[in-house]
Amino acid sequence: MSTYLIGDIQGCDSALEKLLHQISFSPSRDTLYLLGDLINRGPASAEVLRRCMQLGDAVKPLLGNHDLHLLASAYGVRKPGKRDTLQSILNAPDRSDLLHWVSQQPLARCLESASGQRLLMVHAGVLPQWSLADTLALADEVHQQIKSDALPEFLMHMYGNTPNQWDSQLSGADRLRVIVNALTRIRFCSTDGVMDFESSESADAAPAGLIPWFECPERKTMNDIIAFGHWATLGLMNRPNLMALDTGCVWGGCLSTMEIGSDFEERRLHQIDCEQAQKPG
Repeated sequence: MSTYLIGDIQGCDSALEKLLHQISFSPSRDTLYLLGDLINRGPASAEVLRRCMQLGDAVKPLLGNHDLHLLASAYGVRKPGKRDTLQSILNAPDRSDLLHWVSQQPLARCLESASGQRLLMVHAGVLPQWSLADTLALADEVHQQIKSDALPEFLMHMYGNTPNQWDSQLSGADRLRVIVNALTRIRFCSTDGVMDFESSESADAAPAGLIPWFECPERKTMNDIIAFGHWATLGLMNRPNLMALDTGCVWGGCLSTMEIGSDFEERRLHQIDCEQAQKPG
């Protein structure tokens, strides 16, 4: 029985298939956690979703910004962009099944070891004011909207860069938007958690006055392990309390999975080289 964490697949189904073959993945024995952005930009988004659905409870995804963008496109809130590759889903005969499955996935997941160590999984990051329990509760607020009849209304107000800082007194669309932006879009922020959405450079190229979200000195999740994707220019990171697993598959990098032991300290990296589906820029 093995547990694996996989970074951004982004519609690269052939790479996913090769990676699952390399690790001899068995849905009756193993569990696969997907850190968001399952689809878009790559050539086979519908195939990725179908593969995940066929694997049943052995696959446990969470939503990233591209997965939310699919839902917004499906409901007419946003038109697919020039670089998007969502049509294989939007025009699929099983479109409704694919979209329903996506809409049922959460924005955060958590594992706890026998010793009490906790592993939090999100797509992009967390704000410094949030504890692990806060993060799960706030993610669930959004999850309840997405998997319900409130989804179309939620999507209409999901986009935007403001408010750019957490305030527990926020309510309604503003509150949900901050949660979504932190969990699915953040890379850099100020030391007190004001989010930046302009830069996607590597961590050592932080804009003036900003730091990577995980470097915030007062971050309440500092003693928890966090695994995330989203940041291809950051590349692979494997620190005791931090795993970054977006290694740029869609850009011609690798698709990476971290096999983790029951105490989360034992880790084994597996990677598959990927064909470039998009050019950066």
